[in-house]
Amino acid sequence: MATIDVIGGGLAGCEAAWRLASEGIHVRLHEMRPARMTAAHKTSGLAELVCSNSFRSDDAASNAVGLLHAELRDLGSLVMRAADAHQVPAGGALAVDREGFSAAVTGAIEGHTNITVVRGEATRLPDGPAILATGPLTSDAMAAALTRATGADALAFFDAIAPIVYRDSVDMDVAWFQSRYDKPGPGGTGADYLNCPMDRDQYGAFLDALLAADRVAFHAFEDTPYFDGCLPIEVMAERGRETLRHGPMKPIGLTNPHAPTHKPHAVVQLRQDNALGTLFNMVGFQTKLRHGAQAEVLRLIPGLERAEFARLGGLHRNTYIDAPRLLDGTLRLRTVPNLRVAGQVSGCEGYVEAAATGLMAGLFAASEALGQPTGVPPQTSAMGALLAHVTGGHLTDEAAGGADRPRSYQPMNVNFGLFPPLDIPDAAARGGRRGKPGRKLAYTERARQDFAAWREAVRRVEMA
Repeated sequence: MATIDVIGGGLAGCEAAWRLASEGIHVRLHEMRPARMTAAHKTSGLAELVCSNSFRSDDAASNAVGLLHAELRDLGSLVMRAADAHQVPAGGALAVDREGFSAAVTGAIEGHTNITVVRGEATRLPDGPAILATGPLTSDAMAAALTRATGADALAFFDAIAPIVYRDSVDMDVAWFQSRYDKPGPGGTGADYLNCPMDRDQYGAFLDALLAADRVAFHAFEDTPYFDGCLPIEVMAERGRETLRHGPMKPIGLTNPHAPTHKPHAVVQLRQDNALGTLFNMVGFQTKLRHGAQAEVLRLIPGLERAEFARLGGLHRNTYIDAPRLLDGTLRLRTVPNLRVAGQVSGCEGYVEAAATGLMAGLFAASEALGQPTGVPPQTSAMGALLAHVTGGHLTDEAAGGADRPRSYQPMNVNFGLFPPLDIPDAAARGGRRGKPGRKLAYTERARQDFAAWREAVRRVEMA
């Protein structure tokens, strides 16, 4: 059996390699680090998390990403196995110790007898069957090779990294531990976030300083768009003085024990970033402020006046292809059918979404190599809905000028808006639920039933 090359050792590449190897297929996994580093990575570890350490909500009953977690676990996801083993308290979210998570994935990949890890930059597309999972920081050489192969320019967007604070530098006479609405979540206690409150005047002073602070300028690609799910805080602040209060600094679901009768005007939350609990990252505080200005502005936050930073925020460029036009329904590049594309370079957004597309690419490639076609996950499932978005489920936008006008393809996290709508009989069959909570439950129930049926069909093919 021919070896399949997987290019990129991030979450998508590792998930694809693991799936292929688990099916008995030999894999060459190419990772350019440490021979060539990126602007965001700090280690040579596989599956290094460079932005947040959160895999977001683990609630599979009423949340689309939690549902995606469950489907990945059901398919034997290496990424989810490592995440579950190295989780840290994060309320209703699944967050992980970065180093432990990366070490677990690296150890599993390097220890698999069917996987050979090749360190060094891949500068051209392989001639044989392959999966490209180079991520949003695809090297210039590989991006150029991909552009030549497709005849289409790659798209790009900015992404920003949030600062990380040393826990013992936070003033606990001001801050307190609490999850929103005291929700415990996976491995949590209901008191998993550090909360720093602001009154109206403090919030106003913080905004003024934030908007006036010196920023990093990347003139070479200032015309590329930000991804709305990862906006720098200063960009959010420019959209209106109340934007942050309705975003990462919303004060809802929290009670300050230092002043229980006083409702904060805004709250900055910090989430545990490592298993020791010595590092906390600032939730939603991605930024492109220069480091000197950044530290000065962030120390205006009550409780962080003497904060020490293990890492300040930063900005890097992310690159992805126009996947709906370039990929078929099983992630194959139309112009190079032996090559599949997965992960954030395909335009999906988020750690879990990247892992899911990597697993699907591995599943499709393995099925093809073994002559055991399994079909794609149903679009009513989280994996199927995500796949449909990446491969062409959202090509037009009537509001933008008619059904025939192509819509700009933007990175997107999995969400119920990507799922086929529930019809009235479908909703009625699930107890006639009405309202947003009822719709979410109906979506997840339908997804579980349809995914289970597809999964059983896959198992029968694998056993045949």
